[in-house]
Amino acid sequence: MRSILTKDAFEDVFRRIDTLENTMKPQWGKMNTSQMLAHCQEPLKIALGVTEEVKEPLIKKMIMSLFKKKLYDDSEWKRNLPTTDQFRITDERDFKEEKEKLISLISAFYNSKDQRKWPKHPVFGKLTKEQWGKMQYKHLNHHLSQFGV
Repeated sequence: MRSILTKDAFEDVFRRIDTLENTMKPQWGKMNTSQMLAHCQEPLKIALGVTEEVKEPLIKKMIMSLFKKKLYDDSEWKRNLPTTDQFRITDERDFKEEKEKLISLISAFYNSKDQRKWPKHPVFGKLTKEQWGKMQYKHLNHHLSQFGV
């Protein structure tokens, strides 16, 4: 699996985001492009230490933790996977604003690639730099593919 912490994957994601248009329809799921851009910011906020808590019942966190390896392995994520309620974006968002925010967070994450200590994930626990990078790429790739880019 590619990592957003590598220059080629970082540049590829930026190129793909740049091709997004507000009018694009998803190939699956319920989010529009603006909502997807806002949704994709949430895991980056966790990795950057901006968000430190995921508000889910303990039993749900325990079940989710069973899928930790799927976050960063080489398999594709299935379509229409459930997300945590905290990351579900249902209100209308400004496309340009959300795109700029996502680009800023991806850049901040990429620029942190040399840091030694990474935050503990609130559901999945300790992740290595490599796992964080692969997970972020996999999530972004999943949603960009959702819109055909």
